[in-house]
Amino acid sequence: MRIVHFADLHLGVENYGRIDPQTGLSTRLGDFLSAFDEVVDYALEESVDLVLFCGDAYKSREPSQTHQREFARRIWRLASNDVPVFLLIGNHDLPNAIGRATSMEIFHTLAIPNVTVANRPGTHRIETRAGPLQVVALPWARRSALLSREDTRNLSLDEINERVEQILTDHITAEAEALDSNVLAILAAHVFVQGAKTGSERGMMMGHDYMLLHSTVANPAFDYVALGHIHRAQVLGENPPVVYAGSLERIDFSEENDKKGFYVVEAGENRKASYDFRPVHARRFVTIEVAIAPLEPDPTQAVLDAIASHDATDAVVRVQVAIPDRLEALLDEGEIQRALKDAHYVAAIARDVERERRPRVAGFTAEGMTPVEALEVYLDSKKVPEERRKLLLEYGHRLIEEARAEER
Repeated sequence: MRIVHFADLHLGVENYGRIDPQTGLSTRLGDFLSAFDEVVDYALEESVDLVLFCGDAYKSREPSQTHQREFARRIWRLASNDVPVFLLIGNHDLPNAIGRATSMEIFHTLAIPNVTVANRPGTHRIETRAGPLQVVALPWARRSALLSREDTRNLSLDEINERVEQILTDHITAEAEALDSNVLAILAAHVFVQGAKTGSERGMMMGHDYMLLHSTVANPAFDYVALGHIHRAQVLGENPPVVYAGSLERIDFSEENDKKGFYVVEAGENRKASYDFRPVHARRFVTIEVAIAPLEPDPTQAVLDAIASHDATDAVVRVQVAIPDRLEALLDEGEIQRALKDAHYVAAIARDVERERRPRVAGFTAEGMTPVEALEVYLDSKKVPEERRKLLLEYGHRLIEEARAEER
């Protein structure tokens, strides 16, 4: 049996984008949909037995009609080609008020063939081309759905979370004990598991997370544990594999170096699951850092040289320039912007302006030296290579002579 595991699509994240004149939509929406298309294309081309989505289809709890349309279009493409789809509800998929429909409930309401929506904890038996499969679903749980006001009276937030965690732990244990040991079993959960390395989801968090122990989800009754909620793809353990698929697209610069993609899970007759990460063509984020030397004759050119040493084409780019305060006025931001014309989006050209400190030498300070002596001491303290030292001293002599001539 072959399964595609992905999560945290977050349609609606449109920072660092612009309007595409062809569609009238954000180019960043195009990025997220393109990554989603790679998942769908793979599932169809490889005839996988199940596509397992572990929550957070949208950024907003109230997604726009356009975002819902684009998500449904791709789910229908899978389902209409006889690929079962399992949709787990994440915290971003829940409505703002209890009793209102979730953003994915429409698939259940319309009884779309080959689509299972897990709004509540429980075990689902799914028939696939490769045989039956058990999926224990643990969607994001509201505290208010698990605990009454009386239960939480006079409790701190940490104490409430402890109770929620115990309820979920007991539920997983009970579901695991009721599984058919002869049928492949997967735990699909949208949850924070202890030991996970977090990413941009911390800035998108809605409320305070509860956390489950690794030992809780790594129950030996499961053959694979498919997780969503954390945006960094990672494997927390083996026997069974406990895997966060991560988000499909980069959301901000905290994910600049993170791999983005989905997992392909395979299980044979012995039910031992193997997994393989498949990267998608996510939008690149590039940070260009430049430290301007105190005697740099052309700070703008130094930044342009740094840009030329990076591949900024079609990337979201930020430039961070550390520059002495007396050189800041020489920085031509227009030239820098023009050098980044092939970038998808210039997020920032940030300046970290440094105040220069006068060097101190054993026994005396720079105030007791001639300008040339002070320059020589400075170059020596910085261990400037001899050739560059000679060149800078020559520039220094010229500047000093020009200044003296103007004074005369």
